[in-house]
Amino acid sequence: MRRVFSLASTPFRAVVLISGVWLAIGWLVGCLVPLDSSLGIRLPLWFQFPGIVAILAGGALVLICGVMLSTRGIGTLEGEEWCMPRDFVATGPFRFVRNPMSLGGVMLMTGIALWHRSAIGLGLAAMLFLVMHIAICYWEEPGLEKRFGDGYRAYRRNVPRWVPRVTPWQQAAKQAGAQTAAPPDGGRDSASL
Repeated sequence: MRRVFSLASTPFRAVVLISGVWLAIGWLVGCLVPLDSSLGIRLPLWFQFPGIVAILAGGALVLICGVMLSTRGIGTLEGEEWCMPRDFVATGPFRFVRNPMSLGGVMLMTGIALWHRSAIGLGLAAMLFLVMHIAICYWEEPGLEKRFGDGYRAYRRNVPRWVPRVTPWQQAAKQAGAQTAAPPDGGRDSASL
């Protein structure tokens, strides 16, 4: 697995690797169509349009985040944190939602399932979301908090995990305001979103 992440150490390689993985997933979901048809659970034709939208939006998000993270050193660290970023990333889509790459992956998987009109594919997208949620809650976020401390805790308080903010989080303004005032959400931790 480390070798895969080291291959994605440049933006171009990250795009090629991510695209190849998702093309393979799309092909595999297409292989489920005969099973959907035989079980009588094939989705209506009009589901393909929202599928296209989800594929484009999710794919763009996955690729943008993959390029951003590949420039921050994922795969270059040793030990338990080999998959963690070297730098704290709170720019671009990360200002709106804490896990934009995972969110994009779920959107992409959902879009692929809708494009193929596969109810089984939608079930797999839901399972993907559940697996990602568990991994993020019990592995990724504790590691980020350990690595980046108060900076990550402030980010976690202000940026939701899954439901994007309407406006981008302004890190510098929040840090300056944190010394003089309580957090704008009244201390509520948005980790459950």
